[in-house]
Amino acid sequence: MNFIRKIVTQSSKGDDKVFYDAMRNLLKFKPYQIENYQKAFTHRSLKKVDKKGEPFNYERLEFVGDAMLGAVIASYLFSKAPNQSEGYLTQMRSKIVSREHLNELGKDLNLISFVKSNIPQNNIGDNIHGNIFEALIGAIYLDRGYAYCNKFIYDKVIVPYVDIPKLEGKITSYKGLIIEWCQKKKKKYDINTYEDTGNEPVKHFSVKISIDDVQIAKGRATSKKKAEEQASKRVYYTFQKQIETS
Repeated sequence: MNFIRKIVTQSSKGDDKVFYDAMRNLLKFKPYQIENYQKAFTHRSLKKVDKKGEPFNYERLEFVGDAMLGAVIASYLFSKAPNQSEGYLTQMRSKIVSREHLNELGKDLNLISFVKSNIPQNNIGDNIHGNIFEALIGAIYLDRGYAYCNKFIYDKVIVPYVDIPKLEGKITSYKGLIIEWCQKKKKKYDINTYEDTGNEPVKHFSVKISIDDVQIAKGRATSKKKAEEQASKRVYYTFQKQIETS
């Protein structure tokens, strides 16, 4: 116990004081090993290493956080949906921990404000929000164990965001939905994705989707996946009534 108090006292002094206070306010409990949280907000572009010469950034913590988040959500769904199948539980967990949802969580908590990087924030990409959120969960687990990790996820994810009836109707991949519908209805599905940067400094991709040789929608974004989802969403709204009644 004295060892733990020593760590807290050391963490609360000097250059770490502001960060320590910010973490305590965010987490609603006292961090013990503040270096875990510092690592959770360190981007690989800084090329930092720890005392052992190992990379000092959020990526390994992200791996731990992903596992812990999945475990806590799985446990919650198992208890809240006792009559549902494994497939249902897996699908619901995927919706909760989807990259899109994790990015939203990270943005809502403004985690990007703690990130240290050599790259301007607007050039890092949206996934940084979800990656940092998972890294933070990993840091909590390593610092305070499962109980604190479970409570943080419950307070920050489950209580404000998990509504099982709403999630049942949530679409996580418009592209996958359209492909599945076309296969079911024996419709010909074609997607044409190509680079469309033009004079813009940031790379863009454009997408054209055709069904039964008729072009239905276009999409354009900074990644292939985003462009495909954008175009697929427009296809969905074009055929929404037919898809929902099929």
